Amino acid sequence: MKLFVPKEGGGETRVALSPDMVKKLGTLGFEVTVEKGAGAASRITDSAFEAAGAKVGSAAGTADVILKVRRPSPAEAAKYKKGALVLASMDPYGNEKDVEAMAKAGISAFAMEFMPRITRAQSMDVLSSQANLAGYQAVIEAAAHFDRALPMMMTAAGTVPAAKVFVMGAGVAGLQAIATARRLGAVVTATDVRAAAGEQVASLGAKFIMTDALKDASGEGGYARELTDDEKKAQADLVAGHIAKQDIVITTALIPGRPAPKLVTKEMVASMAPGSVIVDLAVERGGNVEGAKAGAVADISGVRIIGFENMAGRIPASASLLYAKNLVTFLETMIDKEKKELSLDLEDELVKATLLTHDGAVVHPNFAKAKAPAKPAAAKKAEPKKEGGDA
Repeated sequence: MKLFVPKEGGGETRVALSPDMVKKLGTLGFEVTVEKGAGAASRITDSAFEAAGAKVGSAAGTADVILKVRRPSPAEAAKYKKGALVLASMDPYGNEKDVEAMAKAGISAFAMEFMPRITRAQSMDVLSSQANLAGYQAVIEAAAHFDRALPMMMTAAGTVPAAKVFVMGAGVAGLQAIATARRLGAVVTATDVRAAAGEQVASLGAKFIMTDALKDASGEGGYARELTDDEKKAQADLVAGHIAKQDIVITTALIPGRPAPKLVTKEMVASMAPGSVIVDLAVERGGNVEGAKAGAVADISGVRIIGFENMAGRIPASASLLYAKNLVTFLETMIDKEKKELSLDLEDELVKATLLTHDGAVVHPNFAKAKAPAKPAAAKKAEPKKEGGDA
């Protein structure tokens, strides 16, 4: 079996494989080729890959498996071997033409971000591994742009008060942001539309705030459902009264497949003291903060709004190690270890959840186009046709 790891484009700093995982793949029967310079931005040298047993070069047209961080462009996909398995964070919503291009290329494309959040798949969950790092880095970026110290400091010259940090959203990224801010000595509060998040927030030493008008907005897969208009207003009123007193605000709210909800208005930003900092971790999906600029630091009335994209990619050496482990762990489930060959089970729950394209077609129920029912023969009574996937 041949496996190829290309160099990422578009400013992506992460790489889809680590030397440790090269060794793991070798025991599974893979011949690994890594494109020259693929790990440079993650401080993984070509010689480190070679020492682990990989070849450095190109195998795009012959590889049975391709591991990537970002989805391949149509031009890239066209170069891959027909029938190859491609594992990556595909970001398919709004990029349906690229998904169709992968289908046309005949590859089996797996969207790693669709990995179900079940016990069996915890070690394959790229969203969680990368969100953990993003939450940590959000606090580091905020501290770097804040013009005061985060912890309380008592000195002979006087006392420096602890910074007040408010985290909006207590998912994986939010909880890590809370933990990091607490470790740095800040006074931390947090909010979430899921009532169950309160215990997790409290366990990290932060105060949980939630409007009484919102009982719970838990949705499927551990995510929050979309709020009603009344719930949005109640939540906005709560935030507006709290945010004016904060030094640092970190927003993390995302709903899969939809634009990020706007949580912080320009009026809320204006209510904060000059020198305050906001980090918008949802900026790649439109952002939670009005005035946030993707890939930049905006300044509104002295309040800095950090809109860095790909926050985990700002610490690529750590992010790549975790991401590579996620991919290889998932790939291992598709290998017959006795025969040391690929064995794709289309009925496996992990495959069904993540498979975007296969055998020349878009197969994921969220993106596959509905097919018209077959017309019955004139002399025969029509029978119901069975279709795969959800309606």
